[in-house]
Amino acid sequence: MDQQKKNEIFDHAKAWILEAGERIKSKIDSPRSIETKSNPNDLVTEMDQETEQFFAQKINETYQDHYLLGEEGFGDEIEDLGGTVWIVDPIDGTMNFVHQKRNFAISIGIYYEGVGEIGLIYNVMEETLYTARRGEGAYKNEHKLPMLDEERPLSESILALNTSWMIPENPHVEHQGMQDLVKKLRSTRSYGSAALEFAFVAEGLLDGYLTMTLMPWDYAAGSILVREVGGIVTRADREELDLLNKTTVLASRPNIHEEISTGYVRLKK
Repeated sequence: MDQQKKNEIFDHAKAWILEAGERIKSKIDSPRSIETKSNPNDLVTEMDQETEQFFAQKINETYQDHYLLGEEGFGDEIEDLGGTVWIVDPIDGTMNFVHQKRNFAISIGIYYEGVGEIGLIYNVMEETLYTARRGEGAYKNEHKLPMLDEERPLSESILALNTSWMIPENPHVEHQGMQDLVKKLRSTRSYGSAALEFAFVAEGLLDGYLTMTLMPWDYAAGSILVREVGGIVTRADREELDLLNKTTVLASRPNIHEEISTGYVRLKK
C-alpha cells in the first residue's frame, strides 16, 4: 500500500473510531435492546449494530472500492482478502458492555492484499487508543510502545487465558496440558475482550494471550499491534492465522511462544 494512501486511510480510521466511541459513551446509560446469537452468552445489542452501520456508511461514502468484513452482518460477502478490507468489531466485549459498562473496545484491522497494514483498538470508557501501521511500530495514545524483547521465563509470565479451556469436556484442547500450563505460569487473567487482551500484550501488561476460538474481527487489529512490537501471533499450533474463519490464536512475547504451543497445547482433532 502506498505510504500516502496508508496515512490517509489511517487518519480517517482514527477519526471514525473516536467518533464511534463518543456515540457509544453518549448512550452508555440508555436502555439496551439485547439479543443472543450462537448461544445464550453470545450477546448483541442495538449499539453493536448501530456502530457497525456507522463504519459501513463511512467506508462506503469515502472508499467505494474498499470492503468491510464485520461481525454484525452489515459488511460485504468476502471470499478472499484481495484489495483493501476493513475488518471491524464494533463492540468487542459486548457482555462487559452490557453488564459492566466498561472493559470493551472497538477494533479495526485494515488489510491490503491479505497483509495487515493498519490496526486500531479503542478502549472506549478509558479513552485509550492503541494504533499501529505496518513497519512503524505500535502506539498507545501517541506514545510509542517498546519492543517485547524481555526474555522473562514462562514461570514468571502472566497469560490471558479463559480457564474454561481446562475442563475435560472441552472439545478443542486436551485439558491436562492446559492445567499443566496454568501451574507453570505465574498467573492468568481473563478480561472478556479479545481486542483488549491483544492490546495489553502489545503494551507489555500481559506476556501472552491464548484462546481456542476467535473470529477474524476479534484479532484482525490486535495481531497487527502485537507484531509491530516484535511479538509472535499464530494459531495455537503455530500455523498461520486464517483471517476468514474461526481459529485458535496464540499471541505472545517471542521467547515463550514455542514453549507454550509445543509443550502444553495439544489440540483435539
